Amino acid sequence: MRINKKTLTILLVLVASTGLLTSCVSSRSAQVYSRDQAMQEMRVNYGTVQSVRAVQIEGTQSGVGAVGGGVTGGVLGSMVGGGRGQVLGAVVGALGGAAAGAMLEEGVTKKNALEITVELDTGEILSVVQEADMEFYAGERVRVLRANDGSSRVQK
Repeated sequence: MRINKKTLTILLVLVASTGLLTSCVSSRSAQVYSRDQAMQEMRVNYGTVQSVRAVQIEGTQSGVGAVGGGVTGGVLGSMVGGGRGQVLGAVVGALGGAAAGAMLEEGVTKKNALEITVELDTGEILSVVQEADMEFYAGERVRVLRANDGSSRVQK
């Protein structure tokens, strides 16, 4: 069975898109637990929010976007011209696609976040960065969950 170039291009674009989407799954939300965190003991501390600052969590650069973009760009570029022009088109398309795919992956996975500084009832002061999916205000009472792996999250 022979697959024509148009069908191959569509399949490759779908594979690249799937790779990009799966790289976006990770979350730094206080409301989302990973499979490893489920059914694990966490220490609970109570405290008062001292300050809240808007920050960003950088996007991932796993290489999935670059590879997907490079493959897609290479295939599309190879459809231009014939002979040496086809090879040149594939190379230029692959390089351009890889750069675009890497930038797209990082941009899509970048998250708005909060840096929340909390004074615990014990007097300890700590700062936690997490996705900005909940609002926090100075003076607000919160609980801080601390996992054995060193991660923490602030919740109401």
